[in-house]
This record gives sequence, C-alpha cells and structure tokens, in this order.
Amino acid sequence: MTNLANNLVATAAAHGDRPALKLDDAVLTYAELLDDAQRMGSLLASKGVGPGDRVGLQLANVPAYPIAFFGALIVGATVVPMNPLLKAREVEFYLTDSGAKVIVAGEQMADAANDAAGSTGGEAIIVGPMGPDDLPEDRAEVVDRADEDTAVVLYTSGTTGKPKGAELTHHNLSTNTHTTAETLVEVGPDDVIMGCLPLFHVFGLTCGLNTAVLAGSCLTLIPRFDGGKALEVIGRDKVTVFEGVPTMYAAMLQHDDRDKADLSTLRVCISGGSAMPVEIMKSFEGEFGCMILEGYGLSETSPVASFNHPDAERRPGTIGLPVRGMELRLVDDDGKEVAEGDVGEIAIRGEGVMKGYWGRPEATEEAIVDGWFHSGDLATRDEDGYYTIVDRKKDLIIRGGYNVYPREVEEALYEHSAVAEAAAIGLPHDDLGEEVGAAVALKSGAKATPEELRDHVKDRLAAYKYPRKIWLADELPKGPTGKILRREVTAPPE
Repeated sequence: MTNLANNLVATAAAHGDRPALKLDDAVLTYAELLDDAQRMGSLLASKGVGPGDRVGLQLANVPAYPIAFFGALIVGATVVPMNPLLKAREVEFYLTDSGAKVIVAGEQMADAANDAAGSTGGEAIIVGPMGPDDLPEDRAEVVDRADEDTAVVLYTSGTTGKPKGAELTHHNLSTNTHTTAETLVEVGPDDVIMGCLPLFHVFGLTCGLNTAVLAGSCLTLIPRFDGGKALEVIGRDKVTVFEGVPTMYAAMLQHDDRDKADLSTLRVCISGGSAMPVEIMKSFEGEFGCMILEGYGLSETSPVASFNHPDAERRPGTIGLPVRGMELRLVDDDGKEVAEGDVGEIAIRGEGVMKGYWGRPEATEEAIVDGWFHSGDLATRDEDGYYTIVDRKKDLIIRGGYNVYPREVEEALYEHSAVAEAAAIGLPHDDLGEEVGAAVALKSGAKATPEELRDHVKDRLAAYKYPRKIWLADELPKGPTGKILRREVTAPPE
C-alpha cells in the first residue's frame, strides 16, 4: 500500500529538526510541517472529507500549500490544485467537474473560493500564508491507499475546449519523485531547492515540493516569480538547486541587479516546461557559471519523461534520454514508429503515465493507445537516443505545403542581441494557407526594428521559413509557470 504522504512521515522521523520550508524569515521544520499537516487532516476530516474525496487547493507558493496538500493526502483524499488567479466562474468549473466538496484557499482568493463553493454546495476554508489559525489538536494518521488510487487531479491548460483533469496516482507521483531525486537532481538533506515554480503545476509539485520532502531538502518559496527576488533569495538562502522555465532564466539574466547577485552556491539548474533557447542557456551559464540540465515532461506523465542526465553527456538543445521507468518512441499519424532522424510525435509509456482523464473515458482512449500516451509534441531522435523537441503538433505552421517549426524561427530571433522574448505563429494566407509571423519583446533599453529582425532571421533560415511579418510587443502572454503561450499571441491589424 502506498500513500505519497508517507514520504513526509519518514523524513520527519529522520530529519525532524531540519528546515522543510522557508518563506523569507518564516521557517517550518519537517517535524512542524508533519504536525501541521496531520492537524490539517483532522480539520478536513471534521468537514466530512475521507478517502477518495476531492479537495481543491487554491493557494500561492506559501507554507499553507504543503500543509493543505499533505493534510488532504493523509486522510486519503485526492487533491485538485488550482491557479490562485482563477476567478469564481473558473473555480466553479474545477469544483463541479471534480466533485470537490471542500476548497482550501488563500486570503487573496477568498472571494472567488467562497462564491464558487457557495454555488456548488461545497465549503471553503480560507487560510493565511502559514495555514489556518485554528488547527485542531487532533492529529490524523496516514490512511493507506492503493498504488492506483488517485492522489491528484491536475487540470491541463486546455488549449482546446475545457481543461481536462489528469488523474495522477500515488504510484505515478511516488515513482517520478524517486526518479527525480535519485537519478536526475541527486538531492539530499543539505540541499536548498528554489521553490519559485507554482506548486499547483506538476513541475513545481513533483520536482520541487515532493522531491524536497523525499530527500529532506529545504524548499525556499517565492509566492510569485520575480527575477530580482529570485536572485536575492538564491544568495540569501544559499540555494543549491534552481528549477525553472526558460523565461525565468531570461528574467534573471536580464535583471539590472545580476552583477551584484551571488549565485556561487548553485550546483545545478533544471529547465523544463518549454524548449530552452540555446542562446539563453549559453548566456546564463556564462554569466553565472552553473550548468543547466534540460528535461521534458507533461502533466499527464507526472511529469518527467526525459532528461539530460547528470552522469551522461549533456547535449544542449535536446531533452536528453528517457528517465528511469519511462519509455519514449516517435510515431507518425498512423501510430507507426518513424525512421531515425525523422520527425514524429512523442509517445510515452511507463510508471509516470496518468491513469486517465477524470470523467472523460473517450479523451483517455484517444490519448492513451495500447498503453502509450500520445503527447502532441513533435521531436527527432539521433543515433545515440537523444530526443530534440521540434514543436507542438498543433503549433506547426504549414506554409505552401512546407512544414515550419516555430521553435526554429524563435531560436534564430533569440540570436539577435536585442531580443528578450519571441513567439512565432502561423497567420492565415489566401494562397499559401499560412504565412509565418512573429511577435517580439525587446530587452530593456534595446532597439531594433521589425525589418532589422526579419533580415536577421532571413540570413539564417531557408526562404520559406523566415517571418514575413514581425511586430513588437511590450511582453508576450504567459501561462502560470511563465511559459510563453503561442496560442494567445495575435498579430496586430494591418
């Protein structure tokens, strides 16, 4: 029998006096975190929450999140993480779709949580950054759960239609956490992990919180990412492991205080969420002297599926090799494996692959075929087995019958010294079907015209690939982790 919360119980027994969580001056030891989580479990139980019930969490990266997360798991409940920025109408969908009877929310989310709970017949528990003020004295004991019981229902971003809830089991999350801690990040009790990735997102949940708890590391939290704050916390708390998405690395690299920052304690940096532009990787490593290891995964795979392993050759621009317990292959539209070097859709099989989409058997059958999860991501594989993401299948631009991969266009744009952010998209075209366009945000104080940027890319890519239309924006739309959202990029009117 497995319950993800047993990792916290074991670590509290072995390292009870060590810091588990930091939020600026506030510190919780592992013994204190377990105590608060058990009492939180008792509070949830008093609201009628038991094994298999769903509990919504709408909290920022503050200690209340791990307290509520493990509190729910301790009593056998299933956690439904939610973005703190969701409005009442959106929260109502999550509660209704998952059937959650209780939502634990931060004070800033109180209105949305209360309104949504009221309209769905549920109950909202509003907490401060350190958790509820009036936790009961009773301490719940960990309820046994089966490996295949659902620990988390994690809603995907919903690029088409309503978000779908990926059911991640205790086995899914436990195995992926062990793989991350033991073979990828190689963390221990002396490590300090930066907790700036949202804990409601699978990257931050598994690679940040769950990995730290398993290893007895300290997780130092930032409620909302800011490049300057990240630089400050790394130096202040002597952070050894930084995990982030490419825009976070770019924000630190381009910050005015970067020359004053002390990042000497960093021993490894992890990048995921979207493809890391090689120019940003090179610049960050040159500026701060810390190697970035890039990996790949999805909500549906708990998340890590492949990685540039620390004990293998690192190949910048690739997503490395499949991780322990996971298999990858590349397939065509008919599900057949493609030849080496050809582009195919990544299909994944293994211990991290979700149980299915909550309440959506048809969507599950479409996504998981003969045990293989079809990711929607296009990639190539070289002779040594290293995978390189080409792009999202749905983001592919087909210009006059030729395939144009947005990432290739963006990589060329990032090579221009003035470019801070770039997103290439397909624009409707009467004759060609689609034309290549690109939105660009410039670095602070930098200057470049769209014509200059277009010529820069034209010199680097084939004639059918370079963007005929480039426009400048103050910043590009981003998701909750800071990942640039191509689907929300729109060209200005002619």
